[in-house]
Amino acid sequence: MLNNGLPDNGLLHGKTALIYGGGGAVGGAVARAFAAEGASVHIAGRTEARLEKVARDIREAGGTAETAVVDALDEEQVDAFVNRVAKKSKRIDISFNVISFGDVQQPLMDIDVDDFTRPISLAARTHFLTTRAAAAHMVKQRSGVVLMFGGSGPQTVPGLGGFKVALDAMEGLRRQWALELGKHGIRVVTMVTGGIIETIPWQAEGREEIVVEIARTAHLNRTATLTDVGNVASFIVSDKAAAITDATVNISAGAIVDY
Repeated sequence: MLNNGLPDNGLLHGKTALIYGGGGAVGGAVARAFAAEGASVHIAGRTEARLEKVARDIREAGGTAETAVVDALDEEQVDAFVNRVAKKSKRIDISFNVISFGDVQQPLMDIDVDDFTRPISLAARTHFLTTRAAAAHMVKQRSGVVLMFGGSGPQTVPGLGGFKVALDAMEGLRRQWALELGKHGIRVVTMVTGGIIETIPWQAEGREEIVVEIARTAHLNRTATLTDVGNVASFIVSDKAAAITDATVNISAGAIVDY
């Protein structure tokens, strides 16, 4: 056992993980799961109080977590954050970006052009910046994993505005990064869920209809949970998944098929 009470045979024992958007539901779930598997997690986001809540949960469970207020769309802030963690930890093993894209979901004939292009631009910019910053250190150590979240695929539904197009752009970026970084031993993987009911606000308009639709399309009569996301993310970035790159790991319970 380690001094912090976590087992020294965890999937991510000794690894350093960066998590952007770590104060949110998905980012927080993944941060907790990584820490539970022995990783030292560095949680970044724009709201310090939310980051500290996640970090406090991790520390109370015996894990290691540090926080940093970082705008993941700002090149200087991202580079400074990653370089600071690398200087202290001597390595960067995992980079996971799950920040929101500020999307407005409306039919294409109704949406304003700026509202349409915003999520596409933000998704491409933040994933380019955070991956490049981590890869600069991963290349030197000839290992590392970049994990993306959301996925794309042929299916879509009406009224998503630029959101689905932003996910498509992320997949194109994933393919390019995976190709260029693979020769350095760096893996790039996307995880897709098909929707997580726990992340839909209780006061959201049409929540019940959304929940019913997500569950209806799933083959397993259930949907992915935040616990599922944390567990699968931990496996993907671990050495047990060392042969997986330039791929999408689908945990939609069958809601998304023929990917």
